[in-house]
Order: sequence, then C-alpha cells, then structure tokens
Amino acid sequence: MSTFRSTFRLNRRALLRGAGGIAIALPWLEIMGTEPTARAQAAPAKRFLAVYTPGGTVMDRWRPTGSETSFTLSPILAPLAPVQSRLLVVDGLDMKSGLGEQHQAGIIAWLTGTPQDGAAGRAYGSGPSIDQVIASRISGGQKAKASLEIAVRWATGKSHGLLSPMNIANFENDAPYSPIPPRIDPVEIFTDLFGTLNPGADDDAARRLARKQSILDFLDRRYSALSSRLGAADRQKIDQHLTKIREIEESLSKAPTATGACQAPAKVDTSDYNPRTGRNSADNGSIKDTSTDAAIPKVGKLMTDMLVMALACDITAVGTLQWSDTEAKHTFPWLNLSEHHHYYQHDGGFRAAECELICNWYSKQHLYLLQEMEKVDMGGHSLLDESVVFFGSEISDPPSHKKTNMPFLLAGGGGGLRTGRWLRYKNLPHNNLLVSILNLFGDTRTTFGTPEHCTGPLTNLTS
Repeated sequence: MSTFRSTFRLNRRALLRGAGGIAIALPWLEIMGTEPTARAQAAPAKRFLAVYTPGGTVMDRWRPTGSETSFTLSPILAPLAPVQSRLLVVDGLDMKSGLGEQHQAGIIAWLTGTPQDGAAGRAYGSGPSIDQVIASRISGGQKAKASLEIAVRWATGKSHGLLSPMNIANFENDAPYSPIPPRIDPVEIFTDLFGTLNPGADDDAARRLARKQSILDFLDRRYSALSSRLGAADRQKIDQHLTKIREIEESLSKAPTATGACQAPAKVDTSDYNPRTGRNSADNGSIKDTSTDAAIPKVGKLMTDMLVMALACDITAVGTLQWSDTEAKHTFPWLNLSEHHHYYQHDGGFRAAECELICNWYSKQHLYLLQEMEKVDMGGHSLLDESVVFFGSEISDPPSHKKTNMPFLLAGGGGGLRTGRWLRYKNLPHNNLLVSILNLFGDTRTTFGTPEHCTGPLTNLTS
C-alpha cells in the first residue's frame, strides 16, 4: 500500500457535495478500503400499478408456446410483442382464495387473497388489498395521494358497482370492510390531478434544466480536484464516472422537454361519455348507453395517460385501473361487437372468437400503458424500470367460471423483477404471487391473505 493512500482515505458512503444541497455518490475506490464481495441486493420497487380486465380469457389462445426464456406470445398476447422483454408471464396459479359468488369473489380475492366476507348485504374482502399495503409502505404521508383508483365504464350491471370492491383499505390496525370505490369521471380526475399545474411550466422546466447543467458542471470540477489526490486505478474510475456525469449532462440538453417531465396529459373531449350511466340507473339489467360505450377507447387512453403522469409527477406511487366491472355489460362498437362482454362469456353461450377479440384489444391497451411508462425518464432509467405492473382478472375460464390457471402478467423492473420470461407453476395458490409482489417492495412477510391459501413466496421471480 502506498504512503499516499495511507494518509488520505474516503469512507465508502462518501458523497461529493455541491451548491444547493446537491450530493452525488462516489464510485467504489481502492482508497475506501476492501470492496464488498457480496452482490448488492436489488433496490425495492418504487411504483405499483394493478390493471384489471373482466371475464378471464380464452386460455388456449392466451398461453404462450416455447420455453421459459424463448417463447412466442399467443394470439391474445401478441400485441405485447414490442415489450415482451419487459413481461413476466405467470402461468399455473390457482385463485384458491376466490370463494363466494362466481365473479365477485374473484375480483375481491385478486388483490386481497381473501374470500368474500362482510355484513349487511355487502360482500367485501376480509383483508386489505396489496395495493393499499404497498401504499401505506411507500406513499403514506409523503405523496399528495397515497393511491389512485380509477375505472373505465364501471358499474354497468344490476349491482351498479356496489359488489365490485377491488380495493380494500389497509385495515390491519383499523376496522374491516372498507372498500374503496374507483374514481370514474375523467373530467373530475383531470381537474383534481393536473388542474393546478402551472401553464407556463415550460419556462420553469428550462430554468430547472439550466440549474441541473450548472450543478453538474460544478460537480465535474469537484471530481477533477479530487482525482488529483488519487492513485492511478482510482483516477481511472473517477474519469469513467466523470464521463457518465457528462453523458447525463448532454442528455439533459438534448432530450425533449416532455421526456421525463411532469406535465398534464393532453385534454380530451369526453362530453359524449357519461361515467355515471350505471350508478344512477334503476335498471336491473344491462345499461344501454351506446354513446358512452363508443367513447371507451379514448376515455381509456386518457385514464391511462393520467395514471402514468400521476406516477411521473410523484402525485402518487400506487394506482389501479379497472377496465369495467365484473358484469362488463357494455358493448364494443369499435370492434363491431353489438352485444356486451358478459353476453359473449355466458349469457349468449360461450363465444370464444368474440372473447378472444376483446381480450386481444385489452392487450393493446396494456401495450400502450407499458410503452408510455417506458418513455418517462426518471433520471437515467424509465418509470417502468422502477415499477411493478400486475395485470389480472377475476376468473380464468368464462363458461365454467373456473379460477384455476389464472391469466396473470407482471411487467417492469422494480425490486429486481426479471422479465422476458414465461414462468409455469403447477396448482400453486395465487396468494403466493401476492406476497411475492409485496416482497419486491421490501416487505419481508412470507404469507398474505388467507393463511391456508398461501404457502410462501414464489421462486424464480427475480435475478
């Protein structure tokens, strides 16, 4: 060891501090002492989304073919091919906790891992949903909204949405049965989330960009001063770190303002969409509103955009999106389908071709969500990189209402989730997946939901 190194040392936790409270971590240097040999554990995921689509799937048109790492997406999942490397297809899990009414018990159990329970005619979950557990862990008191629950064309049937409580408050220390209904009015959601954003934000963004560049330049000089006191190997590492800093600086100047920026989504005229059609009707059958049905694609896109930007703007870190409710009694005129989804599942006999067409369309909406998340720059990585997105339904097989071999997808890179794979399990309870998702967020519990329906976290989800 040289005399130089013995007289000047740095702590492994050393930060280079600059003006305005800016601080950047140093790379590991020989002068800091022995380099840790253990591989660093992946950082916990920072954002969570759950996306619900009703009515299960057509399993033989959903399941991929091939092997774990070399697989071909099925006809239903084919639209997701551009983001296949960001997907984890989770196959072979049974919703053993989905006990109760065929559809309602499924949407209750999907995120809570508990059967139908409740009182006074209300059938809710008997435990919190994982989105609310995650929200209390990473959002509580530090975000404008602990979580954001939204839905498109919700409350379409005779229950008017009252029996579709997908989100259950985290009542581990409070009274039970606290369902959280989704927000359904796109205009109200837009105003609440983005109505106070400064319309002259471009000027503010330019000032922030200039400040970031000047800070990086200042840190560049600090690094240069430090490197003159180091040995050859450490100087090389500092030079490499300087290069990375400079690349970040250049990317800041070249990137369009919209990339990674917190800004309101483009407004959409939704005057032809009545979000309360089902909720305020006394009709005990399907709700007929062809204008609102026809507006579903554009409203769904707006809802998706608002959800993504709510995460990007750090308004919240947890969100859920419901594409309709479990009754799904709306039509699909843009697909030339005049009957409602429930008709093609059961009411008119099982219509596999029509169900496949609907499921394929939902996959296209999932693609849009993931691509929009991938576009958002969170500082050298995308919003998708630090997130976990969970796609699911309340049943697997429409004609039988079975909840075996549930059609689940995960996406993102949060918590070390290793994607680009098709994982096949055999008859394991889906509660195992729920506790595994919690583990991705740093929650160390080994069981979740009804204990008899959870045997522990799944293996092989992470690197």
